[in-house]
Amino acid sequence: MDKVFEERMKNLLLKSKEDIIRALISENKEFETIVEDMAPKDLADVAAGDIDKKTLQALNASDVKRLKLIESALSRIKNGRYGVCMRCGKKIPTERLEAIPYALMCIDCKSSDERKLKS
Repeated sequence: MDKVFEERMKNLLLKSKEDIIRALISENKEFETIVEDMAPKDLADVAAGDIDKKTLQALNASDVKRLKLIESALSRIKNGRYGVCMRCGKKIPTERLEAIPYALMCIDCKSSDERKLKS
């Protein structure tokens, strides 16, 4: 995969992660206190894999899912597996990754997965 594209997606993922954290800070006083008690660091680092239980409780379910998907995508960038479908191993089109930077599967596999869930 093109390194320039990967770097752009990495920056987009980090920005999304930071936006979730900023929204939590503005909406949740308890979460704001948790963040203030932490050593000063970049907001993108606050929601890393070492999120404590209180932080997870402050997040709603969709934010938790998005943060996990973002973390997973960042990990795949790091290990050279970004843009590869987790099911079939084929390349995920850049258009799909631009629309959903944390996509785990190509469109065919995702569609198949959704059809199975509806059955």
